[in-house]
Amino acid sequence: MLTTTNEPAGAGHLTEREAAALYRLMTWLSPAFPVGGFSYSSGIEWAVEAGDIIDTATLANWLDAMLGDGAGFCDAILLVQAFRAAEAGDEARLRDTAELAAAFVPSRERQLETTSQGRAFIDIARAAWNADGLDATVAACAGPLVYPVAVGVVASAHGVRLEPTLHAFLHALVSNWISAASRLIPLGQTDSQRVLAALEGAVAATAARALSATLDDLGSATFRADLASLRHETQYTRLFRS
Repeated sequence: MLTTTNEPAGAGHLTEREAAALYRLMTWLSPAFPVGGFSYSSGIEWAVEAGDIIDTATLANWLDAMLGDGAGFCDAILLVQAFRAAEAGDEARLRDTAELAAAFVPSRERQLETTSQGRAFIDIARAAWNADGLDATVAACAGPLVYPVAVGVVASAHGVRLEPTLHAFLHALVSNWISAASRLIPLGQTDSQRVLAALEGAVAATAARALSATLDDLGSATFRADLASLRHETQYTRLFRS
């Protein structure tokens, strides 16, 4: 668990606990954290080849849909529910959430993507910053953890607050999608940042919805994106694994 201090923080200063939480979130959800996210495009590679994504406007529209009505929203709900179950010590609820999350992935490549990143995230975070009870919590899931569940479990074990964890996760998710697109369209660095800025409101809205949602609210309406992840499996020329 994160250490705390009894001394009041001065105006504008982080407490020891807040500083440690921020440091870990910035590390865990940085592109430099070695979970292999750079290897995956979540079907964006096929969408570019098919002509669905051709510029910043079409990319922003595609990602906005994925955030609000597709994988982004679903992953956000799963992270929230896994975090809360782990925080409450409810092993049955955590196990059910982990099993549902693994079953909910729409394609083989997306299954590879999210389980590989989840496993890497757990292993590396545990090796660098282990926490009391984390091993038992991971074992209670009784199976492979998808990426959002892994992030929720680790953040809970370290006493990091749910809200910033969720926002950081969604920012990392969108950033990775944009990074993949920048290599495919191609997209310049400034335009990439413009797309990220344009999606700021969508990230905040998705996080807010996920915090008040339940597992019953899981569902995707982004059929074209799901189709892209399926079609990518047989795409002739590929840079990415999904």
